[in-house]
Formats: sequence, structure tokens, C-alpha cells
Amino acid sequence: MISNENKKNPDSFQKSRNSNALFVSGKDGYNTYRIPAIEVTNLGTILVFCEGRKDSPSDRGEIDILLKRSVDDGKTWSDSKVVWHDAGNTCGNPCVVADRITGTIWFMITWNNGNDCEKAIMEQTSLDTRRVFVLCSVDDGLTWDKPKDITDTVKKANWTWYATGPGSGIQIQHGKFKGRLVVPCDHIEAKTMQLYSHIVFSDDHGQTWQLGGKSPQAQVNECEVVELTNDRIMLNMRSHQYRQTSISHDGGITWQDQHQDLNLPDSYCQASILRYQWPDANNKNIIVFCNPANSQERKNLTLRFSFDEGKNWDISRIIHSGPCAYSDLAALKNGDIACCYEAGSIHYFESILFARIPVPL
Repeated sequence: MISNENKKNPDSFQKSRNSNALFVSGKDGYNTYRIPAIEVTNLGTILVFCEGRKDSPSDRGEIDILLKRSVDDGKTWSDSKVVWHDAGNTCGNPCVVADRITGTIWFMITWNNGNDCEKAIMEQTSLDTRRVFVLCSVDDGLTWDKPKDITDTVKKANWTWYATGPGSGIQIQHGKFKGRLVVPCDHIEAKTMQLYSHIVFSDDHGQTWQLGGKSPQAQVNECEVVELTNDRIMLNMRSHQYRQTSISHDGGITWQDQHQDLNLPDSYCQASILRYQWPDANNKNIIVFCNPANSQERKNLTLRFSFDEGKNWDISRIIHSGPCAYSDLAALKNGDIACCYEAGSIHYFESILFARIPVPL
């Protein structure tokens, strides 16, 4: 059962929640599975991606990008498929975004030499650097084109470490930037070693990608983005003790008003955010957020609901009280929320689970 973190709407989660492990570390040829990303296609197919870490839980070494599909709202799943394998090297940080106009699924990932670690890349003593690739599927995730290197157009010369997402990007649905694909990213700048969040975007349905703006302040990194009303988008960023947010009024070209959200404790971990429903005469304004809701440890994976553009989080429910870490969210065709997350009983990287959760309306 999903437990209450507060007493508002205590009966809102009376319906059952279906949860199952999609990837279990140590099985099917991989030591560890990490870094989930989820998207629901225009046809309702659920795509769940992750990293398959071949030999250890480490961020370095041979890491593949894997995918499972479901065509029945997560009741059954396909076998795992390798989307990208580069023998001995690291293919990671999956970030997926669906173009609702064309139906194409875009997928951005990073690559580095499997012998390089983050510290060496930051210090520019590595064999190679961190590179950015994009690929797409036009058949609902059944097949994928060859990854295309876009590093030169989305990474500045003085950036060392670079990460896409991980998790999901968005397509802007309203206003003058309608149709823009936005992928959240982060980077580390050379010499200063400062960490920033930033975005990459496309205004031509993924044919070309451009570099957007970075967060006004440093010491933030992994992030996700959500569309707000009145032509705004918001970055929600990993930070120490509490999440930080920043607002853009120009589709991600510039960012302002960066501050801590004291309602969102953060154990310096990736988190996920989702625009579930737009406000109108018949519908509430609903944004959903998920992270390990603890400022010290990666535990208590909590789903939160905001009805005022993320100013307050009025309803909270714990999905997993034990060790947990990265997550990603999507809206299913039947109206439930899909949450894909890392969790375990002893370590958070024991498995990647999928849960279907009804919305407390």
C-alpha cells in the first residue's frame, strides 16, 4: 500500500497500485541496472529505458542503453532490447522526449571512453571527453536510427563533464514556443569546476538541436523541466538539502529567479517532474513531482502533487520507504501516473521498478 505522508485527502489513493520490477541487477547479463527514463507514445505504448552496467555498479566502464516496451498500460512487457552498445565504452544518461506533432520519439544520451572516470574528464586528463548523441524512432520504439554526434553544437569548449537529463524532456504545448522540444542537461565548467544546469532545444522537430541557457547560479546539476502557464517553463534541479528551481520566459534561452524550494528536501539525487493536467473550466492545474524526500539519505521515494504551479505541494504519498534514488514520470492513456524508479531493500540500485498510480482528484 502507498502510505500517507500527510492527512490531506486520505482516501485519494484507495485504488490499487500495480508495481513490478522491470530490471533486476545481476540478471540477464548485467551487473547493475540504473538511470530510468520513461515516455508514453502517441499510440499509448510505454517505453522504459535504463543503463545496463555490464561489470559493476560504477558509472564508468562498459554501459549499454536498454529498452522495454509495453502496449497494455504496463501489464506486460517486452524482452529487454539494446538500443545502443559501444563495446567497452560508456553509453548513458538516457533522456527521452516525444514529439506529439510528428509522433517521433527522440532520445538523447552521453558517451565517454569506458576507461575514463568523471574526475579525469573534469580535470581534462581523460583519454576522450564527454560527448552528446541523439537518435530517434519513428515506429513507436520498435527500431532506432544510428546515434548522431551533436557535441559540437550543444557543448561549449570550456565544458568538461556533461550529462543529458536523465529522465524525460518536454515538448512545449502552449504559447509562442509551442512545438519546441526541450531536453534538460547539466555540465561542469573547466578550471572553476562549477556545476550548472542548462537545456538543449529543437524548433524543427528534432532535425537540428541548439544550446539554450544555463542556470543563473552554480552548484546544481541533474534536472528536469516542466511547462507552466503564461509562456513559462521551470527547471527543477538537483542540489544539496533542497531542490532548486529557475524560471524561463523565453523557452529556455535565459533563466532567472533561481532559489531553493524548501518544500522539497533533496538528498543530492536526481528527481522527476511532470505536467499532468492543464487548468481549464473542467480540470485542475496538476503538476507531479517525485524524489527521495530526505535531505540526508536516499530513501522515502515520495510522489507530490501541486495545484498551483509548484508553489505548494498539497498532497504527498510515499511510494517506497526504503533505499531509493532516480525516478521518472509519465501520464498513461488510462489517466494513471506511471513512475519508473530505482529501489531496493538494502541498496537503491537493486532493481528498476514500474508503478501505476491513480491521481488524487
